[in-house]
Amino acid sequence: MNDYLLSILLGVVEGLTEFLPVSSTAHLRITEALCGIDLSNGYWKMFSIVIQLGAILCLPIYFRQRILEFLMTFPRGIRGDRTALNHPLTLTLAAFVCTAAPAYLLTKVIGKHLESLVLMGSALIIGGVIMWVVDAIYGNRPRPGDVESITTGQALIVGLCQLLSAVFPGTSRSMSTITAGELAGLSRTTALEFSFLLSIPTMAVATGYEFLRTVRHAEGPLTIDTHGFVLLGIGFVISFFVAWGVVAWFMHWVRSRGFAPFAIYRFVVGAAVLVWAWR
Repeated sequence: MNDYLLSILLGVVEGLTEFLPVSSTAHLRITEALCGIDLSNGYWKMFSIVIQLGAILCLPIYFRQRILEFLMTFPRGIRGDRTALNHPLTLTLAAFVCTAAPAYLLTKVIGKHLESLVLMGSALIIGGVIMWVVDAIYGNRPRPGDVESITTGQALIVGLCQLLSAVFPGTSRSMSTITAGELAGLSRTTALEFSFLLSIPTMAVATGYEFLRTVRHAEGPLTIDTHGFVLLGIGFVISFFVAWGVVAWFMHWVRSRGFAPFAIYRFVVGAAVLVWAWR
């Protein structure tokens, strides 16, 4: 496949799947494998990281008014009933630490799992079952409150469950956090918004760390020519705008519908990956 078309394709795949509960890691790895990309190649590892950064960048820009609102009302909160210990910004940071600290300690375990198609396929199916069951039980229950009313316990539960997506590729970070939020007593929309807010520090730090590790441990000097930079730029821009559209659409979708279609999609893709891996 032409390099330019390949960079567009990977940018679209990353943008479409980064914030949906279907696992962007699994989709990106599967697409790269189908396109014959050498997953051990330093350049393409960097490419995957750069386009992920493009998708992540859309969140602080999309939620800029919300984030500014939180910053301006710290520590009392929008309603004046918060403290520095339970303000949404503090709880987002606490949930991030619950994920980051164990994930750093499990770096070697995570690295071994990243290329396992069997693990990805299994995680897609199992995660789909859990998401469907939890949403069927809790998704339609009326639950008052919003991000400003999240408790410390709820934030920590979401942060700890987010760790599953780091250890088991194919689980999906958004699936883990949204499902954990519903189990912890949050509504669909509140769980989704908190999941998006939590993903900003989580994915920025994780992607930055992976970028430095890839450059540092590359076999020989990682040199990129003009053509390589153009491909990186194309993938970055495409993933940014596609992810922006997905976030806007997903926020609207969740307000009136559940996650069953995503669970079904996970079953189909997971089964196809397992058949492919076994053959």
